[in-house]
Amino acid sequence: MSMFDKLEKIKYLIGNTPVHTVEVMNITLGIKLEYFNLFGSIKDRPAFNIIYEAVKSGRIGQDTTIIESSSGNFAIALANICHYLGLKFIPVVDPNINKDYLQLLKVLCSEVVMVTDRDATGGYLLTRISMVESLCAKHPDSFWTNQYNNPHNYLCYYDSLGQELLNQLEGLTHVFIAVSTGGTLAGLSKRIKEEKPSVEIVAVDIEGSVIFNQQPKSRYISGLGSSMVPPLLSHAQYDKVLHVTHEDIIDGCRALYNDTHIFAGGSSGAVYQGIRQYFATHPASHEYVVAMCCPDRGNAYMDTLYNNEWCNKFKKTEQLCCI
Repeated sequence: MSMFDKLEKIKYLIGNTPVHTVEVMNITLGIKLEYFNLFGSIKDRPAFNIIYEAVKSGRIGQDTTIIESSSGNFAIALANICHYLGLKFIPVVDPNINKDYLQLLKVLCSEVVMVTDRDATGGYLLTRISMVESLCAKHPDSFWTNQYNNPHNYLCYYDSLGQELLNQLEGLTHVFIAVSTGGTLAGLSKRIKEEKPSVEIVAVDIEGSVIFNQQPKSRYISGLGSSMVPPLLSHAQYDKVLHVTHEDIIDGCRALYNDTHIFAGGSSGAVYQGIRQYFATHPASHEYVVAMCCPDRGNAYMDTLYNNEWCNKFKKTEQLCCI
């Protein structure tokens, strides 16, 4: 069976994830449960789409080495897809990766490269990208998926996730989107604004990220924020930007579970806290239909966001919202 045929065989297992609808804060909140994708996260969509299009065009052959910078779900999705296709994949990771993800990558990949030097912004992204460029030069038949600048990243959200939300949530008024590569924000906002221009798109970023021209600071949660302005951001159409702190994300994860019984990861907590803050200062209405995504489950954050000792480093007080 060809690689393309193998991809066609699992294509239906990515996308069409369920929406859990709850009434909170006097609004209707639709939560897109992206951890129901085949390999467990929203990043299955762009990872699959990028590989699919590259295999389809002939850019990737059976001897091609796939290389990418990621310490989170994109690396996990790519590792699983490449393992399924029999392709070599080299992930470039950093110390913010959780130990379970690192262990899984070591099982699925013959080589995992860890960078340890922070870049000029206090993050690791620019250091990782520099390493990716070095590895590409070392491997002549290599393919850098380049999630920050590959149009097939944002187009997968435009073609799939955006339309799914429009179909699943009637009367949509607001969409809150966590930002990292800019792919989700670009694809979702472009698709939704085309059909419903009045929907308010709110981008949620973390303190220390430079995506929206904030001062750079060290960040300790993967999957949110960036050490550079991602080129894909140029395709995004958003109305407002919210920045959340590490403490906000801790509170948001725990509040999301207590309010909805959804056990989710860092970007979910960031977005939920952003929604809470937004409607604390904007009059809420039962007529508002608000959408957010849960990109992954909380299991990958047991050593960080769900570890009280780790969380207390960022809390202004020792008091934590219990689950």
